[in-house]
Amino acid sequence: MNGINKIYFTLVFFIFSFQFFGQTDTAKIIGPEIAIYKKACKLIDSLEYKKAITLLKSVIKIDPFHYNAYNKMGLAKIKTNDFKGAEKSIKQAIRILPDNVESYKMLVDLYFEEKLFSESKLYLDSAMTLDISDPELYYFQAKLMYVGKSYKSALDACLKAIDLNPYYMDAFFLRGEIRFAMKEYNYAIKEITDGISFERADFIHYQSYKTRALARFLVHDYQNAVNDWNVYLEAFPEDEAGLISRGANKIEVGDNTGAIIDFDEAIKINTNNPVSYNYRGVAKGENKQFVEAIKDFNIAIKLKFDYGAAYVNRAAVKFASKDKRGACEDLNKADSLGDELAVTLIETYCTH
Repeated sequence: MNGINKIYFTLVFFIFSFQFFGQTDTAKIIGPEIAIYKKACKLIDSLEYKKAITLLKSVIKIDPFHYNAYNKMGLAKIKTNDFKGAEKSIKQAIRILPDNVESYKMLVDLYFEEKLFSESKLYLDSAMTLDISDPELYYFQAKLMYVGKSYKSALDACLKAIDLNPYYMDAFFLRGEIRFAMKEYNYAIKEITDGISFERADFIHYQSYKTRALARFLVHDYQNAVNDWNVYLEAFPEDEAGLISRGANKIEVGDNTGAIIDFDEAIKINTNNPVSYNYRGVAKGENKQFVEAIKDFNIAIKLKFDYGAAYVNRAAVKFASKDKRGACEDLNKADSLGDELAVTLIETYCTH
């Protein structure tokens, strides 16, 4: 072998050896914290946040500049309601990597949930200088505009988020909430329905079903409102307002017995809400349970002496019971309380 060939062979062997042994050494150097970090992420996915935090501390001890570990630590601390600790961890991630948009987004959301809206907007503005193509940033912008009651601007921000991600379910839901706040109930129903069409099989956005139920009641779509309340109340069976609202919708579709069951449950939760007794009295009256209906109206009025609607409803049952005098007395009382329906009923039934 001549000198040139020896040099070539030696060089090739050196390069091969360097690559082989270099890769082995690198794996030894970066392996421990990566394995621990991955395990911590799996714990977060399994909702075991405290265990994840312990592992993430180990990652940071090995690699103090692991900004992703600080981000995940922040997320885990948010989930354990340690908001100050979360803030500290996320800000440390930003110090390590100032152009890390994910850290800014976490702070935007953290401050929003804490109702520190000025701080939330400050970090949102910083994030948007780094990335104007992230749909989540426009979603956060819309949320801030919504709480500030800048509804039209919030709708526009949601639309930008949807333009960047046509399947952005939360943006559709937020548009539904905004439309509801603007009293555009049919639009609210459409926006929420569009969002629900993107729901995963294992996920239900219950708040949107609640909002759509309320909107459907206001546009007199009572049966579909009942259907939405059914979904919501399956998850939150002790929501008193939800039970009352579903019961009211059931009265409108003629399911008075079902309505009474809902009002019974609402009264178990809160025995001092006159609205439940008033509505249950209406449902019992529709079922011709006049004596029991009167008892419910009496309780409603005892709890709220100026409850004009309860006087009107009691009057209706008294008319059905052939007690015209008592009914007219109730209507006159309702009129004195400013109930507008009472005036018309007095003119129709009590002036002859």
